[in-house]
Amino acid sequence: MEPRDHGRIARSLEPLHALGYFSPDVEEALVGAGARKGRTAYFASRSAAMGRVGAGVVAATFYNFNPALVAKCVPAAWDQITPEDAVAARYRGIDASYRRLLGAEVLASPEVAEAAELARRASEGCTAPGRPLYAGHADLAWPTEPHLVLFHALTLLREHRGDGHVAALIAADLSGLEALVTHCATGKGFVPAVAQFTRGWSDEEWAAATAALVERGLLTQEGALTDAGRDLRREVETATDRMGAAPWVHLGDEGALRLAELGQPLVARALANGAFPEGVFSAG
Repeated sequence: MEPRDHGRIARSLEPLHALGYFSPDVEEALVGAGARKGRTAYFASRSAAMGRVGAGVVAATFYNFNPALVAKCVPAAWDQITPEDAVAARYRGIDASYRRLLGAEVLASPEVAEAAELARRASEGCTAPGRPLYAGHADLAWPTEPHLVLFHALTLLREHRGDGHVAALIAADLSGLEALVTHCATGKGFVPAVAQFTRGWSDEEWAAATAALVERGLLTQEGALTDAGRDLRREVETATDRMGAAPWVHLGDEGALRLAELGQPLVARALANGAFPEGVFSAG
């Protein structure tokens, strides 16, 4: 298998991780533990594995959020909830989400246990140097229940790949906002209005980034990717796949394909049961 094949498998499984960012169960658990509802709960949930970090670290590792938005939530979040409590609340919320979206019978199935074992084995091929968000999560203790082992392993794989993706964006000279604008232009990510709002960018900031990308020849005046823009995004994804290949090479082709096979019905079931709100992602 080639790195791009590994990338396809990683992306196919990612909804089982990403559903936690949209889950009312996760937010409810965090709020119940003391976090303020909304973005503060999100920033606390995802960054807690790195400890009591400040706004600069969160903005740097998350990359495409407006640092001014992050600063409104961090480090104030740690006055509401400790990082340790945030991690525990996140996993309680994920447990509730998986039970609600997939059902107790599915979670108790041998297929979920097998997927958890394969995903954990893949995560053993991840490396920490230069990957701070992954490294924080890798320091956490492993859960015991198979569906939570699966979530934790997929989180490690996601953050390992994500740290590499940030490195690829930096090498491509794309700021966090420019990366967001160009990704929306591919038609494969967030709907632009959702991306702009959730990441905290103003109309003026979004327009300025768009104008800069037009000036660089990466976007047309209408906001579509030019040939150069498509080439650059392709280079970013190729570099991301290459830097994210190690865990899949470690797992081996047979294991990787089997994990993808086991993950497909889980993703389909979660999506069918409303894991993500409508109108958030582009149809492409």
